[in-house]
Amino acid sequence: MRRALAAALALAVAGQADAGARIVAAEYAEPTTRHAHGVLGDDVEWGALRLTVMDSAGATRAILLRLPRRRVFEDIAPRVVTLAGRDAPLAMVVESDAGLGARLALYDAAGLVAATPFIGQAHRWLAPVGAADLDGDGRTEIAYVDRPHLARILRIWRFEDGRLREIASAAGFSNHRIGEAFISGGLRDCGEGPEIVTADAEWKRVLVARLRNGRIERRDSGALDSPARINAVMACRARLDP
Repeated sequence: MRRALAAALALAVAGQADAGARIVAAEYAEPTTRHAHGVLGDDVEWGALRLTVMDSAGATRAILLRLPRRRVFEDIAPRVVTLAGRDAPLAMVVESDAGLGARLALYDAAGLVAATPFIGQAHRWLAPVGAADLDGDGRTEIAYVDRPHLARILRIWRFEDGRLREIASAAGFSNHRIGEAFISGGLRDCGEGPEIVTADAEWKRVLVARLRNGRIERRDSGALDSPARINAVMACRARLDP
């Protein structure tokens, strides 16, 4: 069964957080089989998230955030991210709706902060890449691959004015294969700023992408001839160790 650390959520909330509470840790909770998709290798997803939050006095406590029955967390692990312009971390998660598919959502200890639209069809999923200032302008972008088994579109969103706005997209990327309990690649920084590492759409090449002037630029980083190849590129190594 997959476990995950670090996140936040909210619909039914057991234990309220004060306005100054900060997310310091979390794990998905309440495993459920009510979402029959299995894209991550089994039929178990998550109905709730258990947060550990710290209040303004430094005390910590747990909060349980529960989704309605038509939704689950269909994800490897929630990601705690810090966005430019916000003092407290946010939790970045993947929610899936029974009829509308997946969306990427951001929560703080008080509830939903922002979310992308649902994909719009049942059993359509997205695989997060990460959050960082991808173009060096001081603002935080969030990247994910939209339907990594079907559409294979890399989408980049920016959080500003309290909402997520899509600023760039490009086809031909994938970071997950059906049945795998992990997401491949992610963000790396080899000294020239954050870069996105994924496979190409056919899983034959490793791609490295950057956001420049509002456009996604990609370059080929070699054949995907080994399960370790993407990890080597993530570690800024051009070649695998002998």
